[in-house]
Amino acid sequence: MKMSQSNSIKKAAMKADMSINTARKYLKTGNFPSQSAAIHSWRTREDPFESVWQKVTEKLELFPGLEAKTLFEWLQREHPGVYSDGQLRTFQRDIKQWRCQYGQSHEVYFPQIHYPGDLCESDFTHMGKVGITINGIPFKHMLYHFVLTYSNWEDAGICFSESLESLLNGFQNAVWHLGGVPKRHRTDRLSSAINNLSEQRSFTRRYEGLLSHYGIYGEKTNPSSGNENGDVEQRHYRFKNAVIQRLSIRGSFDFESRDAYEQFLRQTLLELNSGRQELLSEEFKELRELPDRRLESYNLIRDVKVKRTSIIRIAHNSYSVPSRLMRETVSVRLYSEHLEIWYAQKCLERIPRLYGAGKSRINYRHIIDWLIRKPNAFENYRYKSDLFPTTTFRIVYDMFCECRGSKAVKEYLEILYLAAYEGEERICMACKQLLDSKGTFGVSEVKALIKWNDPSLVDSPDVSIDPIDITSYDQLIEIQEGVQ
Repeated sequence: MKMSQSNSIKKAAMKADMSINTARKYLKTGNFPSQSAAIHSWRTREDPFESVWQKVTEKLELFPGLEAKTLFEWLQREHPGVYSDGQLRTFQRDIKQWRCQYGQSHEVYFPQIHYPGDLCESDFTHMGKVGITINGIPFKHMLYHFVLTYSNWEDAGICFSESLESLLNGFQNAVWHLGGVPKRHRTDRLSSAINNLSEQRSFTRRYEGLLSHYGIYGEKTNPSSGNENGDVEQRHYRFKNAVIQRLSIRGSFDFESRDAYEQFLRQTLLELNSGRQELLSEEFKELRELPDRRLESYNLIRDVKVKRTSIIRIAHNSYSVPSRLMRETVSVRLYSEHLEIWYAQKCLERIPRLYGAGKSRINYRHIIDWLIRKPNAFENYRYKSDLFPTTTFRIVYDMFCECRGSKAVKEYLEILYLAAYEGEERICMACKQLLDSKGTFGVSEVKALIKWNDPSLVDSPDVSIDPIDITSYDQLIEIQEGVQ
């Protein structure tokens, strides 16, 4: 164009901001120099790995997972002084190019089309790295997470294990919050839930009962294929990030109670779901109606025999029950966070649930009547550590061991007996007072202190009364005089 405006190559080159030689080359070929450049396919220097490359590729074909750095270190050992650390980057680039041309193929992911009201996904996620605390104490917990794949509407609830009870409770909470039921429900392999039960058949029966009750078709992912549950997996990351962002703005990751934390989670979910209403309205047109009622979200374990130890074994953990139930048969309702002991159609005990296996929860009130008669059984009792209800009781026991000699166990069991029948809080406060004032004491001094019902043995709330404003009475008198 510039040449057409000027008959001089020099002027045209100056206007086009290029050299005269470049202008002549462009006019001669009719192409830009960049279009005429030859493809660079030759090496500018000798390949330092040419002599050993066949051995390297043999290793890669035999062990495809080998890292380039591992192979390079092997070459340095095989050929001392030949390869320097500065050649590692070149070697890594050569390995990468070889893998792209001759290596194994990678797994391919296939984006799916989602349809309204068709599929929902469930999964569990740990919240430990978020750093939630309750009154300054780390709150170790998980979330059951539910997502509709079309609209990304989500629901979540606190739980403490990947048990079937947590799944039943979380799924039912989600669909009742939603107000409808999708056609399909997808989970992972649920191996954790199966392992928490005595047999897989029981799990299958109860899970299929849930699906049948809500009229939904159940699916599960293939082994080691978390991407098949990809929507809920991705929402794990995004939901945790949303929680962290809101807590950062809040200025604190601490809550005064679990209820306050649950309210925060519910508000976070409402805010996230508020932007999905348009797609959710399309989902509602396809969702099925909810059944008339929820299913009970507990596992009923019948015919549990109470052993002579006054202990029952539930889900691989040990729990004590009142000794009067010894040798009797009870039923246990195992919920996601607690279990109930039923006998003769009455609930006798409600006990917090243990998670994992091989743990114990022994309540000293269940066995103290007989333990105090057999004090020698205390020292080597398998569940001895469970018989210290608070740190204060442990301190008292250690003090007795130092000061009371052979009477230490008997006196500590008398302290436990008092706690069972006079109130654990009162006995704990009495022991604290005696430890602070005297350092050492005996059971008789604890009995003497609680005998007079000392009000200081019970934590009572501070009561404050605002000062009375006397001027308000003057105003009433003036009003009354004005009326007369």
